[in-house]
Amino acid sequence: MDVHENIKWKVAVPGKGAGSPIIWGNRVFITTAVPEGASGKGGLATLQFKLLCYDRNDGKLIWEQTATKAKPHQETHATNGFASASPCTDGERVYAHFGSRGLFCYTLDGKLVWKRDDFGKMDTLNRFGEGSSPTLAGNKILVPWDHQGPSALYALDKLTGKTIWKEVREEPTCWATPLVVDNGGQKQVVMNGQNFARSYDLETGKELWRCSGQTKRPVASAVAANGIVYVASGFQGAFIGAFLPSGKGDIKGTNQVVWTIDHDAPDIASPLLTTTGRLYFHKGKSGQLSCVDAATGKPHYVAKRVEGVDSTYGSPIEAGGHVYLTGRSGNIVVIKDSDELTVVSNNPMDEILDATPAPVDSELFVRGDQHLFCISNKK
Repeated sequence: MDVHENIKWKVAVPGKGAGSPIIWGNRVFITTAVPEGASGKGGLATLQFKLLCYDRNDGKLIWEQTATKAKPHQETHATNGFASASPCTDGERVYAHFGSRGLFCYTLDGKLVWKRDDFGKMDTLNRFGEGSSPTLAGNKILVPWDHQGPSALYALDKLTGKTIWKEVREEPTCWATPLVVDNGGQKQVVMNGQNFARSYDLETGKELWRCSGQTKRPVASAVAANGIVYVASGFQGAFIGAFLPSGKGDIKGTNQVVWTIDHDAPDIASPLLTTTGRLYFHKGKSGQLSCVDAATGKPHYVAKRVEGVDSTYGSPIEAGGHVYLTGRSGNIVVIKDSDELTVVSNNPMDEILDATPAPVDSELFVRGDQHLFCISNKK
């Protein structure tokens, strides 16, 4: 695919954000933080925290809402911004999470339904900034709140924003997004963490199981399929664990741990678990790619260089029998979903790519640091 010949539309996006686009019907939603005037001497600018809604067909802006205006209380990493969480939607409401600035619920037409701006101010490790995304699950929206202060996982009523439960987490800063899995009819919330990978009962917030082994400042989110949960981290160490979610308490060293890997684990980008039973992951931020059998952990290939993907924040995605790899340098490399590394195409987007692309039907939605793209080969 030559991306320059298949751009259905391309629109400039104001401000800065690394949250991925989400699509519902004919609407595309992204978040961003737009500077308002100049920053003071040695200080941070006041930002407009916005949710933007675009027409999927032509990229025209349907509406935008400024959730709040605020001057961040803490700096962020040079490669991060202040709108790094992805929005989420249930088809009736859309939720925009701006961390310390709050969680905002809108109708699909942009009307504010409720907001929660009372979580406090995050103190992130080394002032790397914020970025955990919320997760919708039934009548709840799950809000992760791990930082250098009191950490917690919240379950809010998605209709009102009221707290259903709050579970204290003895964890420092983590940027992972909660994953909901079903274990014999019991829904669990799986979270990465520096001290432990943990699972919580969705209805009560009670911790169900935990396993140590993760590394410092985890970012990658968990994935799951066929009754196995995979949790990984790869900063100042490496660990990937495949767990059966039926365990109780501390499962380290038990048969609830299906397999582990202690090298070449992902850091920023989350792993990809394909429908063909392969687990793909980048080594740290380097872009080197590994592929293993998800059931056994047996490698197909390990830490392979992929031309055009030298550093990556965006997670790999699967579509149409292929895997799409996103490099920060601005390339999207397409490979076959197979036991051997086979590159199909290398597609330059000509700008930094930090967000994970979103495939929908025959289209691919890509959020760069300057533009939002819709790519399609549909004639």
